[in-house]
Amino acid sequence: MKATVHKEAVRVRSGTIALVGNPNSGKTTFFNALTGSNQHVGNWPGVTVEKKVGSFTYEGERYRVVDLPGTYSLGAFSEDEVVARQFVLTGDADVIIDVVDASNIERNLYLATQLLEMGKKVVIALNMVDEAARRKIKLDPEGLSKKLGVPVIPTVAARGRGIDDVIKAAIGLIKQDVVVENPVRYPKTVQHHIDEVATTLEGTDLPYPIRWAALKVVEGDEEIINMVGKYCAASGLQDFAQRYNGSHTGESFELDIIDARYNFAHRVTEGAVQRPKEEVVTFTDKVDKIVTHKYLGIPIFAAIMLVVFQLTFEVGEEILGEFAVDIVEWLGDMAATFLAYISAPGWFISFMTEGVFNGVGAVVEFVPLILVLYLLLGFLEDSGYMARAAYVWDDLMRRLGLQGKAFISLIIGFGCNVPGIMSARTLDNRKDRMITTLINPFMSCGAKIPIYSVFIAAFFPRHGGLLLFAIYALGIVIGLIMAKVFNKTLFKGESSHFIMELPPYRMPTVRNVFRNMWDNVYGFLQRAGTTIFMVITLLWVLAVLPVSAEPYSQASILGRIGAFIAPLFRPAGFGTWQESVALFAGIPAKEAVVGTLGMLYAGQYVEEGTLLVNALKLHFTPLTALAYMVMTLLYTPCIATLSTVAKETNSIKWPVFMALYTFAIGWGLAVVVFQVGSLLGFS
Repeated sequence: MKATVHKEAVRVRSGTIALVGNPNSGKTTFFNALTGSNQHVGNWPGVTVEKKVGSFTYEGERYRVVDLPGTYSLGAFSEDEVVARQFVLTGDADVIIDVVDASNIERNLYLATQLLEMGKKVVIALNMVDEAARRKIKLDPEGLSKKLGVPVIPTVAARGRGIDDVIKAAIGLIKQDVVVENPVRYPKTVQHHIDEVATTLEGTDLPYPIRWAALKVVEGDEEIINMVGKYCAASGLQDFAQRYNGSHTGESFELDIIDARYNFAHRVTEGAVQRPKEEVVTFTDKVDKIVTHKYLGIPIFAAIMLVVFQLTFEVGEEILGEFAVDIVEWLGDMAATFLAYISAPGWFISFMTEGVFNGVGAVVEFVPLILVLYLLLGFLEDSGYMARAAYVWDDLMRRLGLQGKAFISLIIGFGCNVPGIMSARTLDNRKDRMITTLINPFMSCGAKIPIYSVFIAAFFPRHGGLLLFAIYALGIVIGLIMAKVFNKTLFKGESSHFIMELPPYRMPTVRNVFRNMWDNVYGFLQRAGTTIFMVITLLWVLAVLPVSAEPYSQASILGRIGAFIAPLFRPAGFGTWQESVALFAGIPAKEAVVGTLGMLYAGQYVEEGTLLVNALKLHFTPLTALAYMVMTLLYTPCIATLSTVAKETNSIKWPVFMALYTFAIGWGLAVVVFQVGSLLGFS
């Protein structure tokens, strides 16, 4: 019976299933197929950075499914590995489904081997068998199952093939009382030490299996050694740790254990997996020779992004944008007419027309542009190209003190800095995570697109795509420069090694591409209806009070606040109170910058019926507009981003530092643009 999303009355939950797997093994696709969920799927590693929970019903019973972060192992090198390991060990999972890439079974089985070491009930979902068939790899799932001692079921999660069989096998294991033994055979010396440590741990209240904890102690896992020390009342374990570390390095034991796992994986696949004598040259191999070329890789990436931004502006702004503007204006006129017809109070009509439709509406007008941008980026992501982008940037990133994998977090930041920062968890050491986190706000998120677009429409309509590309490129350049600075000052040390599997190119699926697009557009509209609406409402109240002052004038409360902070921005060329207020309004949400300008200028020129684009031409020049765009690109990120930094670093120090240093860089570069431009005679 096919699993379905829980929508009907069912019996009490009967079990919890954990999903684990290597990055890019199709685990999140499997999760969506299993639960009917709509989690974001990407054809590149690192899509899942925290636990996601769903459920399905089977034969009238509900089962919970937990999608754990993709990981190559259950060590403790990166935060996503820690999250996965902690849940597997201490969570309430009754069975674990290990999603294995059928084209890379031997490497994927390393994770499965660690699960078996823990004594967990495991079902192997041999995923993407269609891709393995294209590479002429012959598989024997029954042979693999006999050698592993667990069910091995071929699947193609993207097409829903094999999902039901995996469910049946998993539920079958839940209902069985099965004792899973560790199938790995270690060298005699290692086994002797494992036995000795296990004997020492007998009688302790460890939350982990005794044999597994002993194995990790011998392997040299510092986190487990420290944890065991807290639980072990006797000093025998500590004496033993000192004894074997004195005669053997922890690394030698670690390598012995790793070799034992890989040897086991090799024995399992021997005879059950047959590869062609000559490696099949696939379409992916042919394309990668070009797009991952040592010298051509980055220029090709730049050219692709230039095309993306050019299409974004020409289609999203010039074709669909006018349609969106007409709709917002029509709705505004209809609302004003209706409110006048029902004799609504003048203040309410002012709020709706000048605050909501000219403020929030000015933001919503740019939905088509965002729609097109994320449609194109979703196509690149689902095709598998974005993983290549991280690969080709690795050499340059390493020279600047990071690794190529960090570039994935930066690319994710193009959509929103919050998930971009969260994805830094996949990096192996704190240095890489912190530097990537601190430079992520320089990656221009979708919330800033309306700001760029309205200024481009006003001053640079013929070069929209090129200027949009240049702005994004500037953010990357500034971010990389600051990465080098942080590497030399705040976070000294070596970066971790860059190991990432390049997934095969695949034809993007309509569902995944449109889901990626909708996630970003929905988030944009959600912010427009909540955060931006609240910001605009507050600013509107401040702009029309006190009653004795002319609304939207410098005599209003908002005008006085703006006049107080305006001198700070005069060296950058935009020192009016409206422009200053708009920048600070962008700290709760960047879209509010356009909303605030739309409200203030619409209120000021309401009798003239001046559009925001035309109003900007009265207050800015091309040079000051460029300086303003540079400022909005680089200055203090939104509150949501700062809150995420506080959560990820477990400190208030770093979000405060981020807010101040990004503001200083944004202000400084905006001043440079304006002052140098003025000296060169630009207006």
